[in-house]
Amino acid sequence: MTFARASGVLLHPTCLPGRFGIGDLGPAAHGYLEWLARAGARWWQVLPLNPAGLGASPYAALSTFAGNATLVSPEFLRDEGLLEAGDLAGVPEFSPFAVEFDRVVPYKRALLERAFERFAARPPAAIAERFEAFRSANGAWLRDWALFAAVRCSSGESPWWEWPKELALRRPGALATWIASHERAVRFEEFCQFIFFSQWQALRERAHALGIHILGDLPIYVARDSAEVWANRELFRLDGRGRPLAVAGVPPDYFSPSGQLWGNPVYDWEANEASGWAWWVERMRAVYALVDAVRLDHFRGFVAFWEVPFGEKTAVNGRWVPGPGSRLFAALRVALGELPLVAEDLGVITEEVTALRDSEGLPGMAVLQFAFDPKESSLFLPYRHRRNQVVYTGTHDNNTTLGWFLGDASPSEKEFVRRYLGSDGREIHWDMIRLALASVADLAIVPHQDIAGLGADCRMNTPSTPEGNWRFRLTDWMLGSALADRFADLSWVYGRTP
Repeated sequence: MTFARASGVLLHPTCLPGRFGIGDLGPAAHGYLEWLARAGARWWQVLPLNPAGLGASPYAALSTFAGNATLVSPEFLRDEGLLEAGDLAGVPEFSPFAVEFDRVVPYKRALLERAFERFAARPPAAIAERFEAFRSANGAWLRDWALFAAVRCSSGESPWWEWPKELALRRPGALATWIASHERAVRFEEFCQFIFFSQWQALRERAHALGIHILGDLPIYVARDSAEVWANRELFRLDGRGRPLAVAGVPPDYFSPSGQLWGNPVYDWEANEASGWAWWVERMRAVYALVDAVRLDHFRGFVAFWEVPFGEKTAVNGRWVPGPGSRLFAALRVALGELPLVAEDLGVITEEVTALRDSEGLPGMAVLQFAFDPKESSLFLPYRHRRNQVVYTGTHDNNTTLGWFLGDASPSEKEFVRRYLGSDGREIHWDMIRLALASVADLAIVPHQDIAGLGADCRMNTPSTPEGNWRFRLTDWMLGSALADRFADLSWVYGRTP
């Protein structure tokens, strides 16, 4: 696919402001769409929208199909009569600067339980009808997720392989017995998903009305502690007890001298192919029910992936193993038609990876923070960009541009970037934004932190650092009209607005 020339902003919904401790799909999200429209942005890029798992990471989600119910707006629940005004009184004093996940998640869940109690006691006819239609349309994944989530909650949030053996191994009789005595808990999880998807679709429709499309993100792997691995173990390389035979990661790279040990179980690609790629088809169908285009995280893993024996402490002692390549993408096209995809082609990229990307007609990525090592002529330097490409100042895994320039960049990188830009670096974030927008690449995406000129303390994620990530939140001044107007002006100057 190719994008029409446009600009966009990268910001996860959890980062939005609001009094409930975390960004959600309510008034602030609809207001953010208005800000994007004023800024001339035609794309809003988000991270995975699934239930965050270990370390609050959306890339270690508890499901690749379910939505993150912590994003549900309490205000919209009140508007639908599922909460009362008194339910939203006395909100705890949460930090406006960072998401306090250990406080926010239980608070939001308690509100959802209150809404479900009201719904179960006296369900409004229109909402009840929509709920049953949702359950019917999404039964293929919803049943597994609701059961997984309910059992996990009753087990103190322990991973599925630590549950009672009969439940961990999905013995039909044990599951039926458990469901019979926990029907309300399962129904509650279904209700949470219904509310999430209802609110997200309303937000997406508003985005489309404003001329804004949503670029989503699909990690290549799923977490070991996920509904999908629990329910589809035959598709992964696991032993009889559900332990991975090998886990995923990447070898030593820019981000970490010991590599990145992600810990996700790797796929049994032969088993996936033997099934006609059915799970992958449904996975892609589900993500396109939420977004308009998808960034395929770790695209190179479809050509060859770094496999590390289970139990290793780092990713150093791994090996490259062939992936499914074009066979998977051909099957997806047959089942779903041409899909708007972006290949995250960063890291160790070989000729085979480039060949697959180009044979599928996929735009790759260029990250400007990686461009300015003077010892080599980087493919990320703007004069080497291609039209069918997405250029970023940085991604969620990078420092902010200001943080990079003041801290991470070497003296020679700083000198090169100043010479390249013809700048003294005093507004390095706007210099780099201008450079991205001026690129020949059809789509330019800028993290909101760069538009606001924020430092290293506002980065979203530091790879290989398990704690303290995903917490950043916007405050009101970061959504000022002057920032939107400046971004809109540059987008117009470089031909990225209609």
